[in-house]
Amino acid sequence: MKNRRKKIKKSDIYLEKSVLIILMLLISVISYGKNSKWGFWAHRRINRLAVFRLPEEMQFFYKKNIDFLTDNAVNPDKRRYAVVGEAERHFIDLDVYGDSALSILPKYWPDAVKKIGEDSLRKHGIVPWHLQTAAFQLTEAFKAKDAKRILRLSADLGHYVADSHVPLHTTRNYNGQLTGQEGIHAFWESRLPELFAEDYDLWIGEAQYLDNITTQVWLVVAASHAASDSVFKFEKQLSDSFEPDKKYSFELRNNVLTRTYSKEFSEHYHQMLKGQVQRRMRASIKMVGDMWYTCWINAGQPDLTGISGSVFNADQKKEEAVEQLSWLRRLFRVRSEGDN
Repeated sequence: MKNRRKKIKKSDIYLEKSVLIILMLLISVISYGKNSKWGFWAHRRINRLAVFRLPEEMQFFYKKNIDFLTDNAVNPDKRRYAVVGEAERHFIDLDVYGDSALSILPKYWPDAVKKIGEDSLRKHGIVPWHLQTAAFQLTEAFKAKDAKRILRLSADLGHYVADSHVPLHTTRNYNGQLTGQEGIHAFWESRLPELFAEDYDLWIGEAQYLDNITTQVWLVVAASHAASDSVFKFEKQLSDSFEPDKKYSFELRNNVLTRTYSKEFSEHYHQMLKGQVQRRMRASIKMVGDMWYTCWINAGQPDLTGISGSVFNADQKKEEAVEQLSWLRRLFRVRSEGDN
């Protein structure tokens, strides 16, 4: 009996330690998210600025709920740690399919499944196909004049559009792990905006109708993938010419001393890229606004003024808050499905 009690006590201690470790990791994830520019800051900024590109008939509804669209732009990233099947919606490893990937990959999901197989497609990312699905869902929400669903889908769609504009979301070497350039993902999408985003020109004109969403989605992915070569090439060239002790520096973040790319190294890399991060972010804002607008047009331009006054009642707001917290609980059942 005593031995059994000892075992139970040890197991309890082990469980407590495991929970503590997971909570510490969770805090790190949240802290990084708050400091990550493209990660959280950019997604929120992209959705927010896209609202101002919409026509007056849509702006009344979207502006009234601009804080929701801004705050919930990061929901898909939160779900990546909790929902099976979510991670694959954020990327596509085009290089897995060879140099002719953009020519051989079917542009529509049923054709792609038939040719390649669903399991293989999901393993290597499905962002261009999921964007088409998300656009269809948003169009249906507009038709139904379902305010709650319109907002949720708009926020999510904005996130996936932004991810499709990141060059490192189109290659299996997403973090430079295959070329000895580990950390390049956060360098491109977090460190550079952290230092230079204040100077970005992100104001764009009115939203434009997309005649063919599928074509446009694949053009975006193609442009992102084309930009990935310079992301790796310039970092490698700069690293070879930089003294190792000057490439990195230590900065205090949330009272933790963290190693990061030095301002000097970042400045040189930023200059070599010639505004690439800003261009991809501008393109994201344009595409998000265009997609929202196109879905509304395709739905028959429903009148949104009648649903703008009471989008979320008290119970619905409480439900939203619960959903925001639920991903924390599901994190304990996390399944690894790839990185950003």
